Amino acid sequence: MSETMQIIVGFILLAGVYLLTRYGIAMRMKRAAALIIKDLERKGALDPASAVELPYAKSSFFRIGLRDYRPKTIESMIHSDIVGMTPNGKYYLKVRPQDLRM
Repeated sequence: MSETMQIIVGFILLAGVYLLTRYGIAMRMKRAAALIIKDLERKGALDPASAVELPYAKSSFFRIGLRDYRPKTIESMIHSDIVGMTPNGKYYLKVRPQDLRM
């Protein structure tokens, strides 16, 4: 195999690995979103009056183990108006769980 062909194959493999990792991260964030919604629904946090604190909403700098996608997922859900946040840092569902498609 020529050197040019090796470089092209290397770039293709690198792009494939990059796309697979992005897909894996998206799947883990989707799973985290489903768990957050179930947690808020189970706790009955469906409006600002019934909002609850989520211990995993803030990321920890000294966490050992696998990466936790829940803090980033909560931020994303707040920006897309699925989850609301009260001024004192409590969370609630803005959208009814029946209206969500996961």
